[in-house]
Amino acid sequence: MDLVTLNDVPMGRLLALAGHMVTQRWNRFLAERFNLTQAGMVALMTLDKNGPMPHREVAQRCFVRPATLTGIVDTLERDGLVERQRDDSDRRSVRLAITPAGRERLTGLSVLLRSGRPLTSVDADPAKAAVIREFLLEVIGSGEEPGMTMPPHGRGGREKC
Repeated sequence: MDLVTLNDVPMGRLLALAGHMVTQRWNRFLAERFNLTQAGMVALMTLDKNGPMPHREVAQRCFVRPATLTGIVDTLERDGLVERQRDDSDRRSVRLAITPAGRERLTGLSVLLRSGRPLTSVDADPAKAAVIREFLLEVIGSGEEPGMTMPPHGRGGREKC
């Protein structure tokens, strides 16, 4: 039986694995440093950018269902980062608003996000970072099914992963 190393793994699988690992590390970092989840961060950023908004609209902009957003907002509200405001014209409608504490929490995070710190020694090199960025943008924007691009030299079929 042959042992497989990461050098033997197809590019698509490496990309999926890298994405998974970066997501785990990012979530752990957000929790430890900012006491936030990824979903909570996105909700705060949405409210910070757009001002108070109805619950349903925040859910749409965060790409989650309104029921999912309820739990996210419960946590943010418990931590004093978001508040629910009843709409005076329609008491059934709830608007969500970021609090000053929520804005303060985002300030430190925004500085970090805009810092441009490289993730690795490879993307610390601007030329390499440009190639990586181009690759990732093409993968994200291609809209193709995985493995649908013809391999070099006309080889058919898909590689095992």
